[in-house]
Amino acid sequence: MAKKTIIELCMSPDLGGLELYMMRAAKALKDEFNVLSVINENSKLEQYYDENHKYIKIKKNHNLFMFGAARELAKIIDSWNVEIIHMHWTKDIPFVVLAKMLSKSKPKIVQTRNMTMTRFKNDFYHRLMYKNIDLMLPVTYQVKEQLERFIPQDIRPKIEVLYMGSDKPEMLNDDETDALKKSLNFRDESFNLGMVGRINEAKGQHLLIEAVNLLVKKGLNVNAYFVGHAMKKSYLEELKKELKDKNLENNIHFLGFMKNPHHFYQICDAVVLASKRETFGLVLIEAMQVATAVIGSNSGGVVEIIEDEKTGLLFEAENFESLADEIEKLMNKSELLESISKAGQKKCQEMFSNELQFVKLAEIFKGSF
Repeated sequence: MAKKTIIELCMSPDLGGLELYMMRAAKALKDEFNVLSVINENSKLEQYYDENHKYIKIKKNHNLFMFGAARELAKIIDSWNVEIIHMHWTKDIPFVVLAKMLSKSKPKIVQTRNMTMTRFKNDFYHRLMYKNIDLMLPVTYQVKEQLERFIPQDIRPKIEVLYMGSDKPEMLNDDETDALKKSLNFRDESFNLGMVGRINEAKGQHLLIEAVNLLVKKGLNVNAYFVGHAMKKSYLEELKKELKDKNLENNIHFLGFMKNPHHFYQICDAVVLASKRETFGLVLIEAMQVATAVIGSNSGGVVEIIEDEKTGLLFEAENFESLADEIEKLMNKSELLESISKAGQKKCQEMFSNELQFVKLAEIFKGSF
């Protein structure tokens, strides 16, 4: 039987969990399907592809429907005999729907839904969009409930929850761990916290800084290390000024972007996700995979990942005092730190591995929904 041809598509110019998931899906599916990735001309994803993985870059227009780009995609659809387009960025919906309408092949459209939905979608525009989508794959049950609540039943695509996952990591040996700690100026005598993600206000870097400030004032030895690129340099400069004003320059460290943060997670005592409302929380999954303790805000998809004081700790969203309390709890209770690290890794292996989730995705595509 001939392989189905699938387009994995993401026109986002950024580089985060959403974009990297698209790339990983393309690579995971290539043995069972003919897979073509379609990315933005300015995408940062290109660095992750090689000669074994086919991809095409399209220039993104700025008008609502991106007509020229949609026409180009329609030509790709027909020339490759594409049966399924799997898209990942909500802003790509009009572009992909228009391409489907312009194509002769009329492929099925699947959207992995990473974003929350907060209002009813019954206007002409949204009715046109959603009636042309065949399947939506929300990454949490919370998002599934929102889709069912806000998309009218008569135009609602089929909906099936599919969690994101983490790749099986490369584990460091003791010598490699020590070398990485030394290169990043980690201090063995300190409790070392990590936060991975874009440097912007929504991710809550300022909350961790405030929490560390409270702990340092108590005389506790704690450091925080931030990995990620700044979305706005002004926000990063504000944070650095805050460090100077609070005399925290020896406790807070900005490491910039890391292509593979799995090694970084392994040298942290705990990893923090402080977003106000994270739809899923892939960072938590990646840290749990390497048996590092995690702390997340008690909102969004995080509560589907962390069972409080079992597989991680939850703090009150946007409350740095609550975050400081949870960090201090781990610093004072080594047995709790060890137990949630082990339980978190076990849960991740059973529910959130990429290998498991991509097998499910392949079965969905084979069954044509």
